[in-house]
Order: sequence, then structure tokens, then C-alpha cells
Amino acid sequence: MTAAVEGFTDSLDRLVEEFRKLPGIGSKTAERLAFHVLKLPTDKAMALAYAIRDVKRNIRRCADCFNLSEKDRCAICEAQDRDRSVVCVVESELDLIAIERSGAFKGLYHVLMGRVSPLDGVGPEQLTVERLLSRIRAGGVREVILATNPDVEGDGTALHVAELLRSAGVRVTRIAKGMPAGSQIEYVSDSILKDALSGRQSMP
Repeated sequence: MTAAVEGFTDSLDRLVEEFRKLPGIGSKTAERLAFHVLKLPTDKAMALAYAIRDVKRNIRRCADCFNLSEKDRCAICEAQDRDRSVVCVVESELDLIAIERSGAFKGLYHVLMGRVSPLDGVGPEQLTVERLLSRIRAGGVREVILATNPDVEGDGTALHVAELLRSAGVRVTRIAKGMPAGSQIEYVSDSILKDALSGRQSMP
């Protein structure tokens, strides 16, 4: 923990320090956020606190696809109008949200909760790959779209999953290279995501 700033109270200093721990938040921004909270009416400040509390208490992983949910199964898995024969595999829930926002996909998803990264000590066993294989072996799926990010680790993850699915009797496709190499799905525009999904290609 950084040293307390002269003139801050203990409580304010703790709040600044907690904001500073957030990704992309430096010391100055943390101070501005803390003073913003301090100036808020009590009910608005507590609404923020309760929202954080409820996220930690209520959010869980969908039992089927590992998307975020407040029930055993997420809203997408429970929806009756989704194409249940196509599963789109993504690295994170942020990628899922980006694809949903594009409106280009109406099937189901599977969130790997990461990607294979040997340098970081992350192998397939740390991901939800086995649960994906179990879903596919259960039947009813005709196509698996591998929508991992188009970079070295994302491509490697896609190749690994494709190899595991080779004997599963399903079509395995990869999102098209309309996405710039090295880009992140969650930051790509809706139109590029639509092109990438519609132009997906079969995995070798």
C-alpha cells in the first residue's frame, strides 16, 4: 500500500488506494474518483456500494456455458429462440457481449474463461475445454465456431480445440480474418464482427 497522502483522512486514503488498484486507474484518477464519491449525496454513494456488493453476492457462472448469470443458467442458454445447434466459443464474457451487441449471432455460446498461454502457465486444463467437449458429445450441435482472438495465443487455442473436436462429428469453423491480426474481440466494431462471423471458415 502506498503511503498516506498528507491532508487525507484514513477513510479517504483507503478509498483512493482501492480505486488505484483498478486496471487503468492511476493515482490522480483514483483521487478524483474518491473525491467524486465523497461529494455524492449519501443515497447515491450507497447505491454504488450496494451495486458492488450485489455483483459479488449474486453473479455466478452459467452451468452450461460459463457466461455470467444470476441463476443456474444464463438468459441466452434459457432463451427458446436461439439456434441450439451452433455454439460460438469465446475467450471471455466480454467477447460474448461484443458479439451479442453486433447482432450477428443467434446461437449459443461457450466461454473458455481464458486462452492457452504456456508462457503464463495456462494450459487447456485451466480452461473450460473439457466442459465444452462434454456439451458437444451430448449431441444436438452441428457446428462449433471458434471465436478466439486473432493473435498467436488465440490462434493456438483455436487449433487446440479444433483438434480435440476432430472426432466429435461436428463442423468446426473459425471466424474470418476480417478482424485485424492482434486485435481484441471486445474492442472491434459491430460491422467487423458481423463480417468475421458471416465469413467464418472451416478449420483444417
